[in-house]
Amino acid sequence: MITVYDAIGGKLVPRTEVGNLTSGAVWIDVLNPAEDEDKTIEHALGIEVPTRSEMREIEASNRFYTENGAYYMTGVIVHNSSRDVPMTSVITFILAGSRLVTVRYAEPRAFPLYVTRATKGDPACTSGAGVMVGLIEMLVEREADLIERVQDQVERIAPVVFGQNGEHNSRDRRLDVLLKTVGKEGDITARAQESAMSLHRLLLYFANAVRERKDDKRIMVRIESANHDITSLMESLRFLSSRTSFLLDATLGMISTEQNQIIKLFSVMAVMLMPPTLVASIYGMNFKFMPELDVPWGYPLALCLMFVSGLVPFVYFRRKGWL
Repeated sequence: MITVYDAIGGKLVPRTEVGNLTSGAVWIDVLNPAEDEDKTIEHALGIEVPTRSEMREIEASNRFYTENGAYYMTGVIVHNSSRDVPMTSVITFILAGSRLVTVRYAEPRAFPLYVTRATKGDPACTSGAGVMVGLIEMLVEREADLIERVQDQVERIAPVVFGQNGEHNSRDRRLDVLLKTVGKEGDITARAQESAMSLHRLLLYFANAVRERKDDKRIMVRIESANHDITSLMESLRFLSSRTSFLLDATLGMISTEQNQIIKLFSVMAVMLMPPTLVASIYGMNFKFMPELDVPWGYPLALCLMFVSGLVPFVYFRRKGWL
């Protein structure tokens, strides 16, 4: 699907009909392009639209390059950040003259949010570079919101893992659920780190492109500001990653401790029951001549022996602190 935006009066105005791509268009947004749509853009603008497989290549030379006077920049972004499991996708930005072409196979919220803002007015949206910097600013803003959400979740998890909220019983804490929750937040953090690093590299290449193209200096100022923001987000993500790793290790340690406590309890109980079992086994023998079987106090004596033989290990283990 192709959506064309014209800059009219400092605002972005979407076209109801695609029409002529070279007439007044500053931004051409291509979502899940079909083969004929790729050919339409390539014929109209004289550029080559990368395929989905080419966009996913991780070599820097395949993500940032110049071809026929157009600058190609591909970045990894996180989308569906408002859902439980955010996803990552790649977006290619193509600066061709005064136009920006975006090729994407996902629908991140940053795009409609930027369109809503730009349709109300944005002085920089009169050129493709201005539209691109606005989109990147919105992507950075959305990633910051995701990081804040993960930080809040980690703040809620940490006291539960260490029993600081009064839930010392493992059944109340459900360490298995905590393990899954911490692991999920760690996965989201890793995705956000990948996206932040990709946006950082994209901004550096974008800044060089703006200098070479001699675009408006105000765009360069906004690029530097966005780069500063993404750098601070990367620092926050490094701290968040180390903290989630610590919580993951701590949760695994708590699970191991709980298992050891259970095994220790069963071991102690087995040792405590061994002497009474021995006494019961002796007096359960079917020998003909056993003197205690013929006296009235034989049965109470056997019970007392079993009780005392079980009590002595219990007292000993209690003093040792094993119970």
